[in-house]
Amino acid sequence: MNSEWQKFLSKHGAVIEHDQVIAFGAPEQERKAALSNTILADLSAYGLIKVSGEDRVNFLQNLFSNDIKEITPERSQLNAWCNPKGRMLASLRVFQIDDDYFLQLSADLLETTLKRLRMYVLRSKVTLEDVSDERACLGLAGETAPRLLAGRISHPPEKNHQLAQEKGLTVIRLAGDTPRFQICARTADLIPLWQALEAEATPVGYPVWNWLEIRAGVPNIVAGTSEAFVPQMVNYATIGGVSFTKGCYPGQEVVARMHYLGKLKRRMYLAHIDADTPPEAGENLFPAGETKQSCGKVVQAQNSPEGGVDLLAVLQIAAAENDEIHLGSASGPRLQLQKDPYPVDNKA
Repeated sequence: MNSEWQKFLSKHGAVIEHDQVIAFGAPEQERKAALSNTILADLSAYGLIKVSGEDRVNFLQNLFSNDIKEITPERSQLNAWCNPKGRMLASLRVFQIDDDYFLQLSADLLETTLKRLRMYVLRSKVTLEDVSDERACLGLAGETAPRLLAGRISHPPEKNHQLAQEKGLTVIRLAGDTPRFQICARTADLIPLWQALEAEATPVGYPVWNWLEIRAGVPNIVAGTSEAFVPQMVNYATIGGVSFTKGCYPGQEVVARMHYLGKLKRRMYLAHIDADTPPEAGENLFPAGETKQSCGKVVQAQNSPEGGVDLLAVLQIAAAENDEIHLGSASGPRLQLQKDPYPVDNKA
């Protein structure tokens, strides 16, 4: 988070810890606002890497799980970056501005990811830069969000992953039961937009935005879950983050084998627990009984506006069908599995 953006948000009541907006002074009210109001959130929990140069498309195509050639100035894309064993090092949203590509990922993975990606450059004509301090992103969600954006850009995107660029703003439509948008821009362009939007939208901390991501079933791989999951385990093929026709990339053989020959034994579920504090990403889950063998992990979790904690969890499908899974130990809080946010096939 650059100093100008941080100073602006602080003046507007933001409580900032570790470069993330935790709240605007009223966490409980902010969570409840997500149920019925249009909300506005800072997204500095994500970092941005700019990829430029003559070989940028082929460079990304050879590394990520999706078909980079399908990205256009009007369409963004989810991608997984995997290790050779097919485990996700990071989850990314990739989008294009002019001739450059931008990789959006969890900020706590940016430094490691950038360092590893640069190891693949070799003779390629590619430049990789951390531009998180140059551009900021905000989230806007709620029934009135399209109308609010229509006053700023000509045609707000209507379908998931669609993108619109106008007046220095890059607007991406995100998944969710209610309209959700991400807007990225240089700080000088984002500040007046925030000032205009907060007249009708409720500013909230990032945990509220993350709760909307959880309810939409969109996983965010962070440091605590890096290299823990194959893309199919977090439903990435279901939500459009994997191409099975694009060709090779690190881990592609494992991902393809699971799709064509394997049977998926673990997948991601939406769940709820009666607890006051969200568990950490990567915390283990256990079946009831004497066993000490974990049957899954928390992907991400946040307090629910209606009490308790909502979470995404990767679980053994057989254990989930028994519906007796507990957090932290066999005697910990019991997971209450919820309806999937989208149709999920237990095949890979």
